Amino acid sequence: MIVLFTDFGSSGPYIGQMKAVLCQRAPSTPVIDLMHDAPTFDPQAAAYLLASLVSELPKGCVFLCVVDPGVGSQRKPLIARIKGRWFVGPDNGLFDIVAQHALAESEVSWWEISWRPKSLSSSFHGRDLFAPVAAMLAKGDEPPGRRLDVSADRLCRWPSDLYKVIYIDHFGNAMTGLRAAKVDTNTRIAVANQQLCWARTFSEVAKGEGFWYQNSNGLVELAVNQGRADKILQLNLGDALTIVA
Repeated sequence: MIVLFTDFGSSGPYIGQMKAVLCQRAPSTPVIDLMHDAPTFDPQAAAYLLASLVSELPKGCVFLCVVDPGVGSQRKPLIARIKGRWFVGPDNGLFDIVAQHALAESEVSWWEISWRPKSLSSSFHGRDLFAPVAAMLAKGDEPPGRRLDVSADRLCRWPSDLYKVIYIDHFGNAMTGLRAAKVDTNTRIAVANQQLCWARTFSEVAKGEGFWYQNSNGLVELAVNQGRADKILQLNLGDALTIVA
């Protein structure tokens, strides 16, 4: 399958245009809309969100990922092969956290995409460059590019966990870039001038009460039982977390 992860939003023609390219070039391959409201213009926050979603999808699938505020600049177009899955998108750190979480360097390979279409828009590489390359990989073609060295420097741009709010969902819950396995359930998390205790799930706290828990993707998430955490707790994207003993 080809898995789409973008910050395009659900309105406008962009997702449809990419899907049209995929349908033409890899018509027998299922296309999954994983996420189209990834953190806008923020490849760092999106990288932690992407890394939390990868393990639930099968090896061999192709992630077509576009969070690309530097489109049209000197940033490289990239292919990564990480733990048996393909990733196609901009070389701006979007795949770095997925690669950091791999168990060994042998599970990670990188290519700079050298293939170019006959017509390449300066502002829509998702449609003109990344979608065709994703289709090639889905059909079993070799990566159309130059193999890059696996560099430790590439994986040190950002920490393995991000102590910030990276996404607010439809319910107002605030996902963070921190893996819950790294946090003891006896600790409190300080954010926006308040401290939250752990609960296993929503029903374990009173209605309207805030707490933190391990969400279904393994991240620390800040929530309010039957309420919007973003409004009640006054949370915003980028808010920093502190672990309180």
